[in-house]
Amino acid sequence: MAEDFVIEMLNITKEFPGIKANDDITLQLRRGEIHALLGENGAGKSTLMSVLFGLYQPEKGVIKKDGKEVRIKDPNDANRLGIGMVHQHFKLVECFTVLDNIILGVESTKMGFLQKDAARKKVMALSEKYGLRVDPDALVEDISVGMQQRVEILKMLYRDNDILIFDEPTAVLTPQEIDELMEIMRGFKAEGKSILFITHKLNEIMAVADRCTVLRKGRYMGTVDIADTTKEELSRMMVGRNVQFVVDKKPCEPGDNILEVENLVVPSRIHKNNAVKGVSFNVRAGEIVCVAGIEGNGQSELVFGVTGLEKATCGRIRLCGQDITNARIRDRSKAGMSHIPEDRHKHGLVLDYTLGQNLVLQRYWQPQFQNHGFIRSGEVQKYADRLIQEYDIRSGQGAATIARSMSGGNQQKAIIAREIDKDPQLLVAVQPTRGLDVGAIEFIHKQLVAERDAGRAVLLVSLELDEVMNLSDRILVMYEGEIVGEFDPRTTTVEELGLYMAGGKKQKEGQA
Repeated sequence: MAEDFVIEMLNITKEFPGIKANDDITLQLRRGEIHALLGENGAGKSTLMSVLFGLYQPEKGVIKKDGKEVRIKDPNDANRLGIGMVHQHFKLVECFTVLDNIILGVESTKMGFLQKDAARKKVMALSEKYGLRVDPDALVEDISVGMQQRVEILKMLYRDNDILIFDEPTAVLTPQEIDELMEIMRGFKAEGKSILFITHKLNEIMAVADRCTVLRKGRYMGTVDIADTTKEELSRMMVGRNVQFVVDKKPCEPGDNILEVENLVVPSRIHKNNAVKGVSFNVRAGEIVCVAGIEGNGQSELVFGVTGLEKATCGRIRLCGQDITNARIRDRSKAGMSHIPEDRHKHGLVLDYTLGQNLVLQRYWQPQFQNHGFIRSGEVQKYADRLIQEYDIRSGQGAATIARSMSGGNQQKAIIAREIDKDPQLLVAVQPTRGLDVGAIEFIHKQLVAERDAGRAVLLVSLELDEVMNLSDRILVMYEGEIVGEFDPRTTTVEELGLYMAGGKKQKEGQA
């Protein structure tokens, strides 16, 4: 019965240099359903949705809306057909306000002047109706990632879209924000809107989706009803093998202190208060210490202070006994620190450099890679090829691929490969599995445990409570810039951590 399909993508093929991103894929979206699109990093999910949104033109295949063939030459065509998209990396103008971003491109004017009052009323009515709380006058550069995502969703609703594409919508959200988003999606479905939902989080698919289409390496693997499948079955379809969901690790045997932080104070970039308020802790060789907390409680600034991205106004940081409080970033790196940053685009990669250049970013001055100031390209190529092989970094043209053109998950793998291969004494890993599929998460968790078992110190910052409980040997909970509790993952519960993370409880000194 074809008439209940609101969108049909039939036999879509899309190619890029050296890679067939979509190879003869068919996807059919029913009216009023939440349809998940699942696949490994680089399986072609975002490419397929970009074809539907008019960002790419397919080499082969047709798209039908309500049974009629349509040509979508650009996003304006998509919007006219009622198709909206929230991208994995948001498309917002940082120096504009929330309201300006929402109306951008569909502004109402009178005699050449912007008419913002009616737009503001409509935006506030939409935000009230769907529980998408935003401040219309805030600048985008000053608001949290979760808030930016609400702005993207409001952009779609403001244009009266009824086919909504969410590309990895939960990759950057806290657990609480994820629950809110799931509720919002259920609300859209109840109104008869149709949703395409790209993710690799199997729990979310099981929780909200009606059906799921699985892609693997650019090919269509099948569509299943969620009611008739399991997480294990979906992960098998997605990666072609069984995946371990629990991390295998032996008890830790901590050694000497590698990182010592005393009374660290780091200012906030957003407001006048300090974001980190007199924090002290240590990380020993051979252990994974995890900083847990709801986003925006000073974890990012703590990492900025430790890694040198932000200057601490007070306190001491020692690495392997050496005072690095005021050391430059390169000197911290030379002293044995590696950093997998939270924002892979801003702090992890030079997007317009090749993959090979990105892999030697912190080592290009070493004799192995340069001779009298000239880069030894052959050596860079050889080194990059080894890391690409070891870490399964998928890219169309190997080391010559421009980093910007790679999928988010493969960009992340490149950063992890570079930072772990430096053989650090301390590995600072912030959201290391953000936006990765189950196969890649399993691989990275194994790498972090291997680092720990090799006697390295690992400081992990994660918003994923499963990851926190699974990986850490000690858990520090941060709330409003302070460490409010220290826990042993073997004796605590997610509920107890949640209570401390929300500020409901605080340990007394020495109570850990």
